Parts: sequence; structure tokens; C-alpha cells
Amino acid sequence: MPADSARPRLAVWKLASCDGCQLTVLDCQDELLALAGEMDIAHFTEATSAELPGPGPFDVSLVEGSVSTPADAARIKQIRADSRTLVTIGACATAGGIQALRNFGDVAEFASTVYARPDYIAALATSTPVSSHVPVDFELPGCPIDKHELIGLLSALLAGREPRIPGHSVCEQCKLRGTACVMVARGTPCLGPVTQAGCGAICPAFGRGCYGCFGPMTAPNVGALVPWLGRLGMPDSDIRRVFATFNVAAFDRLAGGSAAAAARPEPGRRHPGSGA
Repeated sequence: MPADSARPRLAVWKLASCDGCQLTVLDCQDELLALAGEMDIAHFTEATSAELPGPGPFDVSLVEGSVSTPADAARIKQIRADSRTLVTIGACATAGGIQALRNFGDVAEFASTVYARPDYIAALATSTPVSSHVPVDFELPGCPIDKHELIGLLSALLAGREPRIPGHSVCEQCKLRGTACVMVARGTPCLGPVTQAGCGAICPAFGRGCYGCFGPMTAPNVGALVPWLGRLGMPDSDIRRVFATFNVAAFDRLAGGSAAAAARPEPGRRHPGSGA
């Protein structure tokens, strides 16, 4: 935050994304109005076309979306240069998003199949998180983010405190809310043991396994979880697929380079307890 008496300036930016995390910002409603009383919202196209004069600097920039085009790559560098504190919000900005599935295919082939004029399409071969291009101060994962985590982060920055972002797993949140482990009690496959907390363990609270929308926790033991998923009846194809969703690129970096590889048995073999 600025040392002078000027009100802090907040900007919200969009790269390649579905806008879901920006809608979460708007869903803060009363809390957002209170924050607006403490800072100037200088840029937030999802909320208003009105902008404060001047390109920057911004005290805090929230960035949604992955870097998927040459224009994104250039734009995020300018946003970083104009921002004192840069916070990435959501799975797209923090991990490349579900669009990072392109990283395992041929983008030129996709474009030629889908578009009548693929030469009009300017897309990078990969979808990457913002942190792969510029330094990031804080990351809020999730698809979408949790509004309480967002309000906590902005309130901490306004107060000059270090934001507290959890690094533990969803399992801890299940314990805190008194939810029985769905893997133990129901035999339901769950990514909670390797997924970062922040969602409030919503899915396990309703008897469903976590599907990893908040991405990997700090130091996740994916290699230990994969055999357990097999023992609970998940075939290898389903195990690979469950890691290849919102945070596919983040999980892919684990276990020596690929979560899909961690879930992929040696040729001709299946995971212990998978039923074959």
C-alpha cells in the first residue's frame, strides 16, 4: 500500500478465462462495497466501463486467466510493471487452467480442425500460469476462487499485514467441519489428500470426493494417493482423467514431471488393488 495519504488503487484484469473468478469478486457484494470505501477501483471491466484517469501505477492488481496468446504475454508484463502488488486469482491464472490441456496436443492441428481460417487465430502452443512470465506476489487458487479468501487477502493488504493463504490439504478442512472421510467411510475416491484447502471441503460434505479444483497443496504426495484410488475401484484411465482437469498443468509438474505419468502404470500392469 502507498505510504502517502492517497487511497490505494485496485485493478482487476482478465486474460484467457471464463470470468468465473471475476464474478466471485462481484459476488462479494456488501464486502466489496466496504472495500470500495477504502480503495479506488481504477480498472474492472467486468463491473463497469468507467475507469479512473491514468494507466497506473496500481497498488493491487488482481489477474484472472492464463497466458494463452502473444497478446496475453505482452499484456501481463505491462500489468506487472504498473502494479506494486500482483495477485493471481483462480486456476487459470495460477496453473494455466483447463485450457492447459492444449499443452499435451498440437494447437495448430486443433485450430485447423475447428476454424475455417486458422490463420486468423493467434494462440501460443501452451497455456501457462502468470507466474511463468512475471513475478507474482500472491496466488489464490480455485475454480472459482473462494470469496472469503479474497476478502481476507485484500483486508490484510489494506491493513499492511501479510495475507495468510492456506497450504494444507482439504482433509484438514474436513476434520475442522466434522466431515467423515469419504474414502474411509464410503469408499469414495477423493483428491482431498493432495488438494489445497480453501473451498471449505464442500464436495466431501455432500458425500462426494474432492476433484481438485483448488490445485495441489504444498508438497502433495500424489504417488501415495494414486494406488489408493486404484484400490477404491478407479481404473487407470479415470485416475489420469481426474488429474487432467482445472489444474492439469500444476499436477503435471508433480511426480517427476507428470501427474498423468504418476497415474500411468507400466505397460501391461495395473495399480495394486485396481481389480485386475
